[in-house]
Amino acid sequence: MIDVEHIARLARLELSQDEVERMRKELSSILDYFDLLKKINVKKVKPTSHSFSVENVMREDLPKKQPKEKNDKLLKVMPEKKGRYTKVKSVL
Repeated sequence: MIDVEHIARLARLELSQDEVERMRKELSSILDYFDLLKKINVKKVKPTSHSFSVENVMREDLPKKQPKEKNDKLLKVMPEKKGRYTKVKSVL
């Protein structure tokens, strides 16, 4: 039997009698499900931390060459620049 009132007191929850009864039923069903999971035979299943093989699935990070016209257009609208670079405020 689950002592819902004790658990509620530990969690600093104030429950009405209706809530206590509802929580008792819900907690019982949760614990019943855990009992069901304990009965599953997993002896032939290898332990794993991931359900799929973990590998680098990202594309290779390669520099992308922008067309010169696009770069020139961008440099024209920048308020501050130094040569072919844009000048921005430092982040840190």
